[in-house]
Amino acid sequence: MNTAISARELTKTFTIGTHRGGFTALDRLSFDVQPGEVVGIVGRNGAGKSTLLKILARILAPTSGRVELRGRVGSLLEVGTGFHSDLTGRENIFLSAALLGMREAEIQKRFDAVVDFSGVEAFLDTPVKRYSTGMYMRLAFSVAAHLDPEILLVDEVLAVGDIEFQRKCVQRLDALGQHGQTVLFVSHNLQAVGRLCRRGLWVEGGRLVRDGPMAEVAAAYLKQGAVHPGWREWPEEAGAPGDETVRLHRVLVRGPDGQAAAGIDIGRPFEIEIEYRVKVGGLVLFPAVKLFNEWGTEIIWSTDAGTSQHGRPRAPGRYRSVIRFPPNLLAEGLMSVAVSIVSLRPRKIHVAESDAVTFQATEVVDGSTSRGEFPDYIASVVRPRLDWSVTFDKE
Repeated sequence: MNTAISARELTKTFTIGTHRGGFTALDRLSFDVQPGEVVGIVGRNGAGKSTLLKILARILAPTSGRVELRGRVGSLLEVGTGFHSDLTGRENIFLSAALLGMREAEIQKRFDAVVDFSGVEAFLDTPVKRYSTGMYMRLAFSVAAHLDPEILLVDEVLAVGDIEFQRKCVQRLDALGQHGQTVLFVSHNLQAVGRLCRRGLWVEGGRLVRDGPMAEVAAAYLKQGAVHPGWREWPEEAGAPGDETVRLHRVLVRGPDGQAAAGIDIGRPFEIEIEYRVKVGGLVLFPAVKLFNEWGTEIIWSTDAGTSQHGRPRAPGRYRSVIRFPPNLLAEGLMSVAVSIVSLRPRKIHVAESDAVTFQATEVVDGSTSRGEFPDYIASVVRPRLDWSVTFDKE
């Protein structure tokens, strides 16, 4: 199969100031993208992601290496790329489409859809230099996404605009992928990248670190910054999270064998244990645990409701709480555990440890989990095994 994009040994060096030295933004980076693939590109600021897209869009030329693109390329790399500030919104739609190589009849056919999506119909005959940043971005994205390029390059389109606009952008990019267009999508919004993209590229220091299924690439990317896998203890009270009332002592994840674990099988039960010391008695304390997935989405919140200590003043001493999680609850991914202890009267946060420990949730596919025999990627936040009933009437 012919590739939509073929990048070979791409290197891009920028000269720094008047010195002869330079900064290598891309360093011998190679990959292929097949027609119809939607690929997410992740990496830290300065990793080379935007430079890569600008080379693919032919805005920059590589210092060495080559790129082959098969198909009409549309790009949205910066707010209003290709717009002329003195032209109206209407005129810029025709200008941008013409730059993509479209005939006037094609532009007219798609014009109403572009305007409707952008939401700037009332200002269509106003020069775009008078648009707000959000209006500018809406129109620019609408033009880029509705003029049917075979290859669409998108850089941080979700960084500007309100929630409704971001939702529409995600839906539009999703639709493009389903209709066979090739999309390269750079964003720090990993939740959106994970939803849209089956394949991921992790770029770091200008080099391709990992290329594979998006969920695996995102987990590896996030894991490189993860600390305290599975177990953490603060032996010195002075350095432990908390205050003069209560101090956190230990947080750990336990597998079914009772041992501390940096990874759990989502098809089996597991526990999270927290230990803390109440130094000053008399307050009603509410310890709570939150779980965040690799996209930063809070997926579970739980406190000790139903226990003998809940809602009662705590006496001084050491407390050990165990939270038991049933099998087939979590989805796969890198999980982060946050621990808090608060009092309501008076209202005060005594402990707030946002990344107490991390652990990897994985799945052993044996037909016994909520997945059953389903082989495809599942992007849900939780994955409980619910009771189903099936009836069948023979026709």
